[in-house]
Amino acid sequence: MPPKGGEPKDFKLPEKEVVAYDNGLTLVMVPYGSIPKATIRFSVKTGNINEEENQVWLADLMADLLEEGSLTKTSKQIADEMAGMGGNLNIGVGVHTSSISSAVLYEFAPNAIDLMADVIRNPKWPAEELDRLKDDIKRDLAVRLSRPRAQAMRDFFATIYPDHPYGRYYPTDEMIDSYTLEDIKQFYESKFGAKRTTIYVAGNFDKVKVKAAVDQSMSDWREGSESNYPIASPVISNTVMIIDRPNAPQSTIYYGLPVADPSHEDYIALDVTNSILGGSFASRITSNIREDKGYTYSPRSSIQDNYKSGIWFESADVTTEHTGASLFEIKKEIEKLQNEPPTQEEMDGIINYESGIYVLQNSTPNGIIGQLIFLDTHDLDESFLSNKVKNMHAITPEKVQEMTKKYIRPDKMTLIVVGDKNKIEDQIQETVQKPLKQ
Repeated sequence: MPPKGGEPKDFKLPEKEVVAYDNGLTLVMVPYGSIPKATIRFSVKTGNINEEENQVWLADLMADLLEEGSLTKTSKQIADEMAGMGGNLNIGVGVHTSSISSAVLYEFAPNAIDLMADVIRNPKWPAEELDRLKDDIKRDLAVRLSRPRAQAMRDFFATIYPDHPYGRYYPTDEMIDSYTLEDIKQFYESKFGAKRTTIYVAGNFDKVKVKAAVDQSMSDWREGSESNYPIASPVISNTVMIIDRPNAPQSTIYYGLPVADPSHEDYIALDVTNSILGGSFASRITSNIREDKGYTYSPRSSIQDNYKSGIWFESADVTTEHTGASLFEIKKEIEKLQNEPPTQEEMDGIINYESGIYVLQNSTPNGIIGQLIFLDTHDLDESFLSNKVKNMHAITPEKVQEMTKKYIRPDKMTLIVVGDKNKIEDQIQETVQKPLKQ
């Protein structure tokens, strides 16, 4: 037998210094590690969540245009300067935050901050590049929507969030074509500003010089508006729908429902429950329909952490002839955990694995910044991070059973399947015993 592993250790957030500016900007400096590099991220509390119904991916198009240069530098000049500092500039949009980030050599952190400030404050908005960027987005959209997972995910979240940006995953070509330069500028002007922005610097750097760079380049930026995340009201729809993909050798399944979000007292226990049920390679559903039955190669359950709203779902690509059997086994594992708590041995194995992965993932400057943004996004105290390992180990088998009964309810789940309708409709109908949405 291998030797027993060591006692689990809590994640310890490194000491940090926070500077608040009069215009609402926040600077967070986290000295960490021995590698002579600094990771810098300008994080703005806006993203796809602040798009209107007719603006899906407008924020993404805005980010693409930001990459085309500032009023003082071309995109090539920016790329060359960042390369000379040992890094490159990354501009991205997520659901809740948009960011400009880089990792540069220790001595260049202040220079990188100056350059990044220029990009975020003084976008050039070159109109001549807009059509090319729109065409790029439309090609990307066409490729994504040719894949069954994207189709299933699109309809799954649209069903649960019919009146919220969380349910609007993909735009149409017509929507993209309609976006104007004025639309992009208006989104930027209304959603970007110092009040929504935090500058994170983690790794090795000179704190005095970094603060001086932020003072000079960002302390006089316009305040802008306060951040505002519209709170979603997810729907328990009980919908069952097949998206027909004739002759498909596999069926893509999305199966789930609304659950607690990270700010809820049940979240940690629910997270452990998910790991046991389907969220890890050693989970029950994975062991059943992958290792034992061979119905699928890629099953996985997840909790999607939205603002004040969580979604639990199982996703898998299963062989067409075993679509109904796969759903049956997924339901069986859920009901088994509802009726009987896991053993302490199973609990210990899953929790040790998950807590170890959690600490390892957060042991880099980029990981630390990611966790700080997670706290800020979900209005959480730092104790959420520092106590997570301890709180995970405090979850009992009975608590897992309770969470499964309370939240993971097959009778309330939305089911979207992309596959050969002629071959899978009867299988699904027999398993779920609900009317299918046509």
